[in-house]
Amino acid sequence: MAQKKSVVITGVSTGIGWGAVKVLTGKGFHVFGSVRKQADANRLQAEFGDAFTPLIFDVTDGPGVRAGARQVEKALAGATLAGLVNNAGIAVAGPLLYLPVDEWRQQLEVNLTGVVIATQAFAPLLGAGGSQPVKDPGRIVNISSVGGRNANPFMAPYCTTKFGLEGLSESLRRELLPFGVDVVVVAPGAVATPIWDKADETDTARYANTVYAPALERLRTYMLSIGKSGLPPEKIGEAIHTALTAANPKVRYVVSPSPMQVLMTEVLPKRTLDRITGKRLGLLSS
Repeated sequence: MAQKKSVVITGVSTGIGWGAVKVLTGKGFHVFGSVRKQADANRLQAEFGDAFTPLIFDVTDGPGVRAGARQVEKALAGATLAGLVNNAGIAVAGPLLYLPVDEWRQQLEVNLTGVVIATQAFAPLLGAGGSQPVKDPGRIVNISSVGGRNANPFMAPYCTTKFGLEGLSESLRRELLPFGVDVVVVAPGAVATPIWDKADETDTARYANTVYAPALERLRTYMLSIGKSGLPPEKIGEAIHTALTAANPKVRYVVSPSPMQVLMTEVLPKRTLDRITGKRLGLLSS
């Protein structure tokens, strides 16, 4: 294991995290991947064999994450960790005027505070924070979203965390300059992962008596279709590999099945996008 480059990836039970494990282990990395359940740890261990070591923790649990970092430190036996991929995340949906605040807090706790907890725990293994620079410092890859630059209605909790992660990454990248630890953002578009399937489980009935009910149903249908037509998780795994290994990486990689649509959201005036989105969801009359 000491001869292989090692990376830590949070949230690997399914989706992008799983895709990243598959790609990186296939390219010769050893992956320490976090899951919350022993059953997932056993399943992934069986799938990826000796190239994978499960870490069992929730990213919001500081002591648990730090225990995972000590496990990785022991396994590295003095070697430097090549990368930390902050991938673990959830998606909370609902109109902001009526969204339960506890759900809002949970979204921020997992998607933003969890990134800070994991970064603080594993950064020393990457070569950050010490009095002397290490020879070959590791990198941090933060998994954002195209929703980190363009926010959809009813996705305010999720988009807020991804907008926040973009700013966190930029600040952190500059703070880590003394140590040579780079911070790279990977921003996926639609990916065929179970996170979209959860749209079918979203309780929109509690908003049935609001003006948003028809638009919420349209959005739910759209999200379910995305889950079937999105990119395979391995495609994002390839981008993560590039972010970890490129000699001169970009600060942000966008990986989307609809690149022209992403480009439009970046160049069109926001008021124009407001009208397009509003009409598409029925929030504006024609």
